[in-house]
Amino acid sequence: MKKLNFTIHIKATANKVWQVLWDDSTYRKWTHLFHEGSYAVSDWKEGSNIQFLNPTGSGMYSTIEWLKPNEHMVFKHIGEIKNFKEQAIDEKTKLWSGGLEAYTLIQENGGITLSVDVDAPADFIDYFKDTFPKALAQVKEISEKPIVIVVEAIVNASIEKTWDYFTQPQHIIKWNNASDEWHTPNATNDLKAGGNFLYRMEAKDGSFGFDFAGTYTTVELHQNINYTLGDGRTTKITFVKQNNICKIVEEFDAEDINSLSLQQGGWQAILNNFKTYTENN
Repeated sequence: MKKLNFTIHIKATANKVWQVLWDDSTYRKWTHLFHEGSYAVSDWKEGSNIQFLNPTGSGMYSTIEWLKPNEHMVFKHIGEIKNFKEQAIDEKTKLWSGGLEAYTLIQENGGITLSVDVDAPADFIDYFKDTFPKALAQVKEISEKPIVIVVEAIVNASIEKTWDYFTQPQHIIKWNNASDEWHTPNATNDLKAGGNFLYRMEAKDGSFGFDFAGTYTTVELHQNINYTLGDGRTTKITFVKQNNICKIVEEFDAEDINSLSLQQGGWQAILNNFKTYTENN
């Protein structure tokens, strides 16, 4: 095998680039250039197995040899997968089994230099030389733009009630939590363009808490609410009347600390809690 290196500079934080590389939703976006519908199955822990698959169940299985979050990810490729089943190592597989694929993130020049080293079998050298630069360009494009997450819910209530329960502090404190272990002991809300809001969110055991706060940029009664958080991220909330029910769609810029799936799950859980509270009160 021949070792190939591909490098690209990205104007983003290491957290953001790491997130784009390995979070399921963004991983699929840049790896589709290798095969449409590519995805990975793993618990993403050092020493764990990982399967690289396409929708037909073909791919390869590997191990995560070394993982240091936001710095290094090294895969050791082992064998083929066919029909979602790992195959025994045959003579053809032996030619590349044990090859490494290493991702290194280096903070420099106001951003991150992403370097990828790949042990390439002879018949894949030209393919990798053509495809890897395109894939890394996709990583760069995604990393340098805000990642927008969307959650939504259908609320079996009038748009007037839905709007009031979503925006009035006496209701916000009843539904603004993703799980029973959390609550919002107080909330303030100056619902107008230029107005501020602050929801105090705390674990019920007192172990942790934070202020969720921002400034409204647009408020259109029973239609839209847009706001900007203190770190510059934006959120757009749309209310759509559908006969006697209301559809709420929230679109928000992801942060780059927690995984995208964790953020989406948390926001969706809060919105689901809002739906339940509004429909039952």
